[in-house]
Amino acid sequence: MTNKLVYSGKTKNVYELENGHYELKFKDDVTGKDGVFDPGENAVGLSIAGVGAINLKMTTLFFEILHEKGIKTHFVSSNFDETTMEVIPATPFGKGLEVICRYKAVGSFYRRYSEYVELGADLPAYVEMTFKNDEKGDPLVTKDALVALEVMSAEQYDAVKQMTQDITRVVADEMADRGLDLYDIKFEFGYDANGEVILIDEIASGNMRVYKNGEYIVPLELNKLFFAGIEG
Repeated sequence: MTNKLVYSGKTKNVYELENGHYELKFKDDVTGKDGVFDPGENAVGLSIAGVGAINLKMTTLFFEILHEKGIKTHFVSSNFDETTMEVIPATPFGKGLEVICRYKAVGSFYRRYSEYVELGADLPAYVEMTFKNDEKGDPLVTKDALVALEVMSAEQYDAVKQMTQDITRVVADEMADRGLDLYDIKFEFGYDANGEVILIDEIASGNMRVYKNGEYIVPLELNKLFFAGIEG
């Protein structure tokens, strides 16, 4: 029996499995513009052979590390031959919420607050959240707004924030072991059938900003460096 397609995203398709779980099929499509790869774009710009497989490989590695550390995710297993990942059902917050953790003042954070901060200044694992809305430019949203809009409770917000900082530390440590510096990263969270907050989606190179010796590393190059285990 063919699994039922329930959602087709920019970089993954989601299928419903007979056991009540879901299957994420990682694609070779990447976001970009005019045929040039750009993780900041909101539309699929091109296909690059092997991208889906390497994103699944990195996601699986990190989810397995998080499992060992007792941090809950939706991960069940991966099938590298099929480029798929089985996950438990999870309800996302609202209509899509991205959670960003920042160690350095770069990107949109610096553009917003450049009058108050130097480019590349250290940040204390600063967490911010944005609604996923391409038309509105993924607007920032505060804890009070999320609670008032009933997107999440104050307790859920606190849990998401703490998990975000804990997971970011794990990723940063893995990068540091390879001579790489994590500047910022974004995640998605939801809650399971018991109402427990869990990490969902993926942890892949296109969701993070990583530098080596002060130079930004594009996601495709980051994949190579990360799995080559290159030291400082």
